[in-house]
Amino acid sequence: MINLTPWLNAPAWHIAFSGGLDSTVLLHLLADYARHHATPPLHAIHIHHGLQPAADSWPAHCRSVCERLGIELTIIHVQVAPGASLEQAARDARYTAFKQVLGPGEILFTGQHREDQAETLLFRLLRGAGLRGLAAMPEQRPLGQGCLVRPLLATSRQQLHDYAQAHRLEWIEDPSNTDTDFDRNYLRGEVFPLLQQRWPQASANMARCAEHLSEAQGLLDELAQDDLAKAQAGAVLPWLALDSLDLAALITLSPARQRNALQYWLGRRTRLPDSRHWAGWEGLRDAAADAQPIWRLADGRLMRSHGRIWWLSGDWLQMPGAGLAWAAPDSALTLPGNGCVRLLATEPADNLRIAYRQGGEVLDIPGRGRRDLKRLLNELQVPHFVRPRLPLLYRGERLLAVANLPELAQADCQLHWLPPTNAQGLS
Repeated sequence: MINLTPWLNAPAWHIAFSGGLDSTVLLHLLADYARHHATPPLHAIHIHHGLQPAADSWPAHCRSVCERLGIELTIIHVQVAPGASLEQAARDARYTAFKQVLGPGEILFTGQHREDQAETLLFRLLRGAGLRGLAAMPEQRPLGQGCLVRPLLATSRQQLHDYAQAHRLEWIEDPSNTDTDFDRNYLRGEVFPLLQQRWPQASANMARCAEHLSEAQGLLDELAQDDLAKAQAGAVLPWLALDSLDLAALITLSPARQRNALQYWLGRRTRLPDSRHWAGWEGLRDAAADAQPIWRLADGRLMRSHGRIWWLSGDWLQMPGAGLAWAAPDSALTLPGNGCVRLLATEPADNLRIAYRQGGEVLDIPGRGRRDLKRLLNELQVPHFVRPRLPLLYRGERLLAVANLPELAQADCQLHWLPPTNAQGLS
């Protein structure tokens, strides 16, 4: 029924085990395969969302099934954030938990089947999704440090039911699955039975359609990679370790190719905007040369500076804390919300402190005299969003050095700054 060969070299296998029909069959298939082949260690994960009283008995059922199969089980309780879509919030909580479990290269198997794929396609079509959304669920995709794999996508729910009955498996029937107030349940319980009365192969054909759309999306991804290759070159100030693209290279592309390239580039960094919100990109692209436009997205923002667009997330979305006195300059100093600094000096120094720009700073430059710091940063093309968090080294009231810019420091006193990571919540 499934081919597991591609994942035999993974460090470990995990299965998302809800106790329902799909995951019960998948768990049984994996356990049976592991008995007859050399496989990675197999481990089951049950996520308890706490959304309905009936769910309180499910962990015990899952534990009983796993004990009979000799499989270790972890039960994780999650908090589902309130919001407009309970389905989406529960999914977000579930996959956040899975990401935390997966180690490097490990596999998480989930039990979505052919009808799930067809429902996903129709659901996204009704929401006006683009090609990337209509490609529905891939057989595998990155998840945290590992990989999510759906080995049952070509298998029908009837095949799973027949397998479960033939092997006398017991599973949980989630009462919420009959609640047609949930969109997917409505499609499953009300819409698909009508479609399949008229077109018995509707689910199979729609799942095949999703495969075709996925192949087309793959070709667009290859085009995006080619278009991004030139735009990613020429990054300034590599010590920033920030992702950026050359705006001029993007503008040479047609609007559709611009969006395609950005969708590919942003897809690994944030949840993508739908078509109604791409005006943010147009505003960023078309703003005046001296403007400082911002495109705010779900998990970060794009900013424009010195002919490039920059992706900022994590600590970069907040201003750093106040400056600090540096009592022990022979060791690194951690800056709240702003990485850390280290002093490279030929002689010991005292009365040092780290501060940030307030405006009006001047710096003595050998051979050039006292120069305005703002003009110096302009000359070096330091992005405007970096300047408020660029550490400045003072002795008393005298500015000695600007971090990571040897041109703006005394010859015997260099300040090395390790900026904060550009971390974000999604991949």
